[in-house]
Amino acid sequence: MADPNKKCPECPPEGAPAWMNTYGDMVTLLLCFFVLLYNVAEVETTKLQGVIGAFMGMGNLMGGNTLESGQLAELGNTIDSLPSMRSARTLDQARRKAVTEFQPEIRTMKVRIQEDERGLIISLAADAYFRTASAEINMDQARSVLVRLTDLLTSPAMGGRKFRIEGHTDGSPTDPAGRWRSNWELSVARSVNVLHRLAEYGVDENQFQVAGFGSTVPLMSETSPEAAAYNRRVDIIILSDGHL
Repeated sequence: MADPNKKCPECPPEGAPAWMNTYGDMVTLLLCFFVLLYNVAEVETTKLQGVIGAFMGMGNLMGGNTLESGQLAELGNTIDSLPSMRSARTLDQARRKAVTEFQPEIRTMKVRIQEDERGLIISLAADAYFRTASAEINMDQARSVLVRLTDLLTSPAMGGRKFRIEGHTDGSPTDPAGRWRSNWELSVARSVNVLHRLAEYGVDENQFQVAGFGSTVPLMSETSPEAAAYNRRVDIIILSDGHL
């Protein structure tokens, strides 16, 4: 009877061959390399939504019939030329340009860029661009940002679009002996001052709406000074068609 513990001299060694370790390391490094090359600023959300919408019956996704840019018989139009597609594409282009233009400020958290149902939101951190408890803009810090923002808002792609400037404060009450009776007045004054400065650089005031929300729309609970500072901001919004 053969000894079960004795290995067959012709059998290959157990486990993966040694070269597989090197191969696996190389594949992992290549994956990391391509991830680093991936730039989220270049993703067009309209195309991504089109891809997702093309798949029917996959979980909760209710898709369409095609991804092709052909004629739609019932509309007599092409997918790419639909007004909603053109509008979304314009916001995609504006987002990519904004991410590129404000990259230094984004890294230092002085500017934040995001999208929601209102449109494309460019948030200016109040602590970076306004003096404490004041609606006065610190132009030494804000001038370059406002100039680049004006270039974006006056670009040909933004022709005919509407914008809104929203002021937001934290939940701390204003000084009763100070200039501002409440955070409502302070948030509105900051919004108006941003609009006036943008107008000096060339924007059309007739394209703008101005609002002040005080501390009623916080981004996070103010459990720390850092969280309160995050809520102090002025949002410049490139409005979507549904929020004009």
